[in-house]
Amino acid sequence: MASTLADINSQIKKNEEHIAQLRAQAEELRNHERAGVIEELRQKIAEYGLTAADLKLSSRGSAAGGKRSVTASPVKAAAKYRGPAGETWSGGRGRKPRWVTEALAAGKSLSDYEIK
Repeated sequence: MASTLADINSQIKKNEEHIAQLRAQAEELRNHERAGVIEELRQKIAEYGLTAADLKLSSRGSAAGGKRSVTASPVKAAAKYRGPAGETWSGGRGRKPRWVTEALAAGKSLSDYEIK
């Protein structure tokens, strides 16, 4: 058992060095295992003729270690109304465009601007 502060600090330093060595070994083993997993996946992809689309992977690059979710881009709603200057609006939720609020304030109806 350590009896002085210097002895305790010395043991802490040794333990920290040992922990750093163990972490380096763990990282090396993980990289080795990862390489094996990648090779196994490549073989399965080739064997079954899989594509990135089959796996729902983005063609824009890797998924940052598999942590980024792959989502579809939001689809813009079809325009239902056309303003006097050619601007369009889908009539969806949220704030109305300025041209709509101005038209309504002037006594116009949304049906006047419907795209048919």
